[in-house]
Amino acid sequence: MTETLLIQLPLFVIAILMLWKGSDWLVESASSIAASLGISDLVIGLTVVAIGTSAPEFAVTTVAVIYGKNDISVSNVVGSNIFNLGFILGGTAMIRSVQTSPKLVYRDGFFLIFVTLLLSWFLFGPAQLFAFLSGQPELQGSPMNLSFTEGAVMISLLIGYMLFLFIKKEQLEDDEVSHEKVSFKVYALLLLGIACVVGGGDLLVDSASEIAHAFGVSDWVIGVTIVAAGTSAPELATSLMAVAKNKHGMAAGNLIGSDLFNLLGVLGLAGMLGSPLEVSYEAQSSMVILVAMVCMVIFFMRTGWQVSRLEGALLVVINLIRWIADFSSKSA
Repeated sequence: MTETLLIQLPLFVIAILMLWKGSDWLVESASSIAASLGISDLVIGLTVVAIGTSAPEFAVTTVAVIYGKNDISVSNVVGSNIFNLGFILGGTAMIRSVQTSPKLVYRDGFFLIFVTLLLSWFLFGPAQLFAFLSGQPELQGSPMNLSFTEGAVMISLLIGYMLFLFIKKEQLEDDEVSHEKVSFKVYALLLLGIACVVGGGDLLVDSASEIAHAFGVSDWVIGVTIVAAGTSAPELATSLMAVAKNKHGMAAGNLIGSDLFNLLGVLGLAGMLGSPLEVSYEAQSSMVILVAMVCMVIFFMRTGWQVSRLEGALLVVINLIRWIADFSSKSA
């Protein structure tokens, strides 16, 4: 085990650094291009920045599906979404309250609740869902799956949502918008960022799997915790920077948009590529936690039109408890 750790831990760190820096370049360049078109902070956060910061999850999940590591592919997305709403939104709010808006809550927040429930329905199915709620162990242990059709439905919902946002875009005031043309360097940075993200995602899947097996931890647990945290690094950096610059629309929009893109885009594509994408029964409890976390966050966003420091602390504590529970119930 020692030899494996000596080799894989440095590779794991390198992979996270590649994901972080690659996504940083991707977000910076994509945001410059979008801002030059006069699109609002909220729409940029929900679309361009969200897609950019979700690039690690996209890379890791796609590579994991190709390698047949379905548990890492799905747990990475589920874990990242919980991490985004718990540690990142909660941690950011603890530093400075995150302001929200009716549009973010009623349009984008409610859509996130719908999408999360839809994914739960696709994964569980009527029989699995009833078994989980009624405590029937013989059915709870059955594997779940995401079909090609269900993946296609999710992709279609994402495309429709993105088109709606850009058609109904809210523009900023003239003094807040950059109408300058972007240079060739910005596009080169975009391509370089994508390359780093894809390469880092490939490396992260390999190293995380080896580390998980060395410690006797299942692919699901390592994916829903460590890999999820590593791929959520861009969201953390973006949200902290946005709040520091009083761009609350981008801070909150980035996290809501990233979660939507993860569920609809990343898992939708994974379902189509791995059709049918079978998932371990360990996903059941994590999906329930995700549904509860999403509903709680949207409720917090509505109360006082902000996520307060106290609410942020509560989100962080819940995420910490989940991590402890995941690792304490690890299985090889």
